[in-house]
Amino acid sequence: MNHPAWEHAHPLYRRRRLVTIIVTAIVAAAVVGIGVYGLITGPPGERPSPTSPAAVTAPTEETSTPTPTAPSWQNLPPLPTTTDPIKYARAIADALFTWDTMSGLSPAEYANVVLIDADPSGVETPGLLADLDHYLPSDSTWQQLREYQTRQTFTIHDAFVPDSWEQIARDAAGKIRDGTVAITIEGTRHRHGIWHHRAEHSVHDVSFTVFLACQPAFPRCHALRLSEVNNPLT
Repeated sequence: MNHPAWEHAHPLYRRRRLVTIIVTAIVAAAVVGIGVYGLITGPPGERPSPTSPAAVTAPTEETSTPTPTAPSWQNLPPLPTTTDPIKYARAIADALFTWDTMSGLSPAEYANVVLIDADPSGVETPGLLADLDHYLPSDSTWQQLREYQTRQTFTIHDAFVPDSWEQIARDAAGKIRDGTVAITIEGTRHRHGIWHHRAEHSVHDVSFTVFLACQPAFPRCHALRLSEVNNPLT
């Protein structure tokens, strides 16, 4: 069955690109093909600043009509303040896979919801920024999808600590900070659009792993890295 152009426009379905992964060869057998992400303690890097919110013009005293507020990523649901890695990982999944090209926001602004809550030390943030590029459309693809009024929602079927993580964490003891945990998400993304004046809907299974730092590393959970889409830890 041929899918409409708004479906094929997403780069994740034209090619798969690898992400740099977490620890060393000591756990290669447990994580064949992906290794263990850049969660080894290293020199702090410069933490990227989130995209500045669009300017909002305040209404003047001379008019009773309020000035419309420009769309802003700050109006999107924030990640929860929680020590529960499952709850936090599910919120990341929702933030990354729920978007609307007609919202007035860009892919980078949707990514800001995750980036703004990244590793407080800044060590993992450059890597996370690169990971996020694989989860959201590029600006050019976004514009193509916008022509079809494309929006996307996400249904989570399961969120769990993968069986391989216990061995990975044991072998990497002393190389990753305490409180580091991997959560694998399994779900379905639903993409809706308009094709030749007709509503279209496509469904695709998605799986990936979120790497977090929770207590005792930090008072609450923060995002560290993301696996390649559809190449999670199991």
